[in-house]
Amino acid sequence: MTCAQLLLHLLRDTYGVDTVFGIPGVHTVELYRGLEGSGVRHVTPRHEQGAGFMADGYARATGRPGVCFIITGPGMTNIATAMGQALADSVPMLVISSVNRRDTLGRGQGRLHELPSQQQTLAGLSRFSHTLPAPDALPEALARAFAVFRSSRPGPVHIEIPIDLFNAPATAPASWQPPALYRAAPDPQGLATAAQWLQEASRPLVLLGGGCVDAPEAARTLVEHLDAPTVTTINAKGVLGERHPLDLGANAALPAVRELAHDADVILAVGTELGETDYDVVFDDGFRLTGKLIRIDLDPEQLVRNQQVLLGLVGDAGRSLELLLEHFPQPLQRGGRERTATALDTLALASDPAFAPFVPLFATLKEVLPEVVLVGDSTAPVYAANHLVSLPAPRRFFNASTGYGTLGYGLPAALGAQLARPELPVVALVGDGGVMFTLSEIATAVEEGLPIVILLWHNAGYEEIRRYMDNHGVERIGVDIQAPDFLALATGFGCLATRVDSPTTLAQALESRPLDGPFLIEVDAEGWTRNLA
Repeated sequence: MTCAQLLLHLLRDTYGVDTVFGIPGVHTVELYRGLEGSGVRHVTPRHEQGAGFMADGYARATGRPGVCFIITGPGMTNIATAMGQALADSVPMLVISSVNRRDTLGRGQGRLHELPSQQQTLAGLSRFSHTLPAPDALPEALARAFAVFRSSRPGPVHIEIPIDLFNAPATAPASWQPPALYRAAPDPQGLATAAQWLQEASRPLVLLGGGCVDAPEAARTLVEHLDAPTVTTINAKGVLGERHPLDLGANAALPAVRELAHDADVILAVGTELGETDYDVVFDDGFRLTGKLIRIDLDPEQLVRNQQVLLGLVGDAGRSLELLLEHFPQPLQRGGRERTATALDTLALASDPAFAPFVPLFATLKEVLPEVVLVGDSTAPVYAANHLVSLPAPRRFFNASTGYGTLGYGLPAALGAQLARPELPVVALVGDGGVMFTLSEIATAVEEGLPIVILLWHNAGYEEIRRYMDNHGVERIGVDIQAPDFLALATGFGCLATRVDSPTTLAQALESRPLDGPFLIEVDAEGWTRNLA
């Protein structure tokens, strides 16, 4: 067995990998020997950044790591942006790359695809970056990667294999069985103190982040027993179910929720960074907690970032919620539903002029595709959806407006989500500016026969930056960009496409969508807004 063959067997037989994203190159061709007929599906993006975003979407939709095979040098710098987004949002991603021969590393000889130190270049974008020293070290390296994915704070892991090792002989492990790994549970005494504070609170508040997506039942039951208004961040949408009476949504940056947070006497924050893109999207540092803050997180360092904590517990979000719930066998009554309803009534999101064009858009999507998975770029409909959309289950809404905030994410990530969840409809929410970063991935969707809907909001440029320039007295430069004929481009890729300008025409388009390939629906933003007036 060669090192390359051992890699494929470990991924498939030990860790259950069924899909790999990558673009073959002369440095990685040996990774492809034996892939045919192996039961592992290979998906070829049109750019390595697309591979990373597809792996990200696959991981967010399933909870399982997305896996990429990436070429030395430019392939790795191309995927770096996608790794940055995954790192910021704690998304499990395994990037397997080639690197030049061991005897040439660091010598600056101008070898094909050579970087001064590829491992160091990627180290800052991964939980760890490792150069494989010998074939028999591969099982341990992969075990470390999956230990990060399964029992620590997840994120990208990079393992590079020198090209002279691919065909080197390797020894199969004694067993293909993976180790049984469990995540940390919080300290019992600390948990008891947290329970006491929450028991004595008169105005409790709960903040649930993306770390809670695998424990929706425990999260929902706990907040109901605490009778506490609850912020569910963008990555935690659906954790409490649709329109739950204690769910404030991802509205922590809006005044009514900020006031409620400021007045809370005890705050429980679970699996959330308390970061800017969830709690301060108006960027004024106005989200203030004055009560006792209890934080639970897998990452000890995260316990002390962004807000002053009085009690920090290291532990898995799901297990911690279950253990904490044991302290509250009976529901408490503290007016939580009333406080939540008052805050939401004050927000009046559905009648907010800023969101007016998007209320009927998401109502139409909900009516025609009730089980939809929404995958978004950084674009106007996504910013609105962060506040407006409520979903019945977690892992059905994610986008690139959080954390790293990259453009070009929505389309390829939607492909990854559709591959992971073929039984559900997937809609990519993209804008005419951001989609140009990864538009070529329509070809991948056509090639793979993926029935995603690409909902393209065309507002003729970078609208968010235009508005920001206007508000700050900066002359508009570089934001009124030339757009292509998207329908002609989509058709050229073999993708069906149409243009709509009203909820009625959008509903008709969605109802007639193909089920054997992608469908681009271009929404004329100006016409849409005019027809709603």
